[in-house]
Amino acid sequence: MSTSQGARARARMEVTAAIKDEARRQLAAEGAAKLSLRAVARELGMVSSALYRYFPSRDDLLTALIIDAYDSLGEAAEAAHAAAADAVPAERWVTVCEAVRGWALAHPHEYALIYGSPVPGYSAPDTTIMPAARVALVLIGILREAFERRGLARTPVPAELAPEARRMADELMPGLPPEVAVAMAAAWAQLFGLVGFELFGQFKGVVDDRDLFFRHAAAQLAHGVGLVFP
Repeated sequence: MSTSQGARARARMEVTAAIKDEARRQLAAEGAAKLSLRAVARELGMVSSALYRYFPSRDDLLTALIIDAYDSLGEAAEAAHAAAADAVPAERWVTVCEAVRGWALAHPHEYALIYGSPVPGYSAPDTTIMPAARVALVLIGILREAFERRGLARTPVPAELAPEARRMADELMPGLPPEVAVAMAAAWAQLFGLVGFELFGQFKGVVDDRDLFFRHAAAQLAHGVGLVFP
C-alpha cells in the first residue's frame, strides 16, 4: 500500500469512528428509533451526501453500531473468562455473567440497542449473528469443558420436548447432552433478563444490594445448567 493510500485508509477509519461516536451520542439522547443520518451529518459538519459514502442508509449505520456493541460485550466476556482460567467451571460461569452485567451497566445505551425494544422498521442482517453469539459461546465452552472432564448434573426433559432438545444440542451445542442444551438456552435468557431488569429499573424498590443478588442469581443459573461448586 502506498503512503497516499495508507493516509486515505486512516482518514476513512477516523471519519467512520467519528460518525459512529456521534450516532452513539444520539442513541443516548434520543434512542435508536430516532437515529438520523442527516442529524449525524449536521452535528459533524458534513453534508449528507458525504456521510452516505460511509453508511448508505440508517440501517447500515445501525448494523455497524449493533455489531460493535456485540463485539465489545463479547470481548468483555472472553477477557473475564481468560482471567479466571484457573478457577473451576462454576466459578468461571459466575465471573463471565458478572462481566456481562458490568459491561451493561457501563454501556446502558448500547445494551438497550442490542437487548432492548426492537427498532421499528429495522431487521438485523446475518452479519450480526456471530457477534451476538460470542457470550453464549463462552458459556457453552465452559459447559463443554465441565462435561468432558467432570460431567454435569442433568435434569431430564419431558418426553414431548425431547425432539426439540436433541435438535438444539445437535445444531447449536454439539458435544453437549440434549437436556444440558435446554438448560443452557433457559439460563442464557435468564441472564439477560436479570441484567435487563436491573438496567431498565424493574428492580427499583425490590432489590437493594444488587451486586450480591446478581452473584447469587448467577450461581443459581450455574446450578441450573449442571455445574457444581466445590
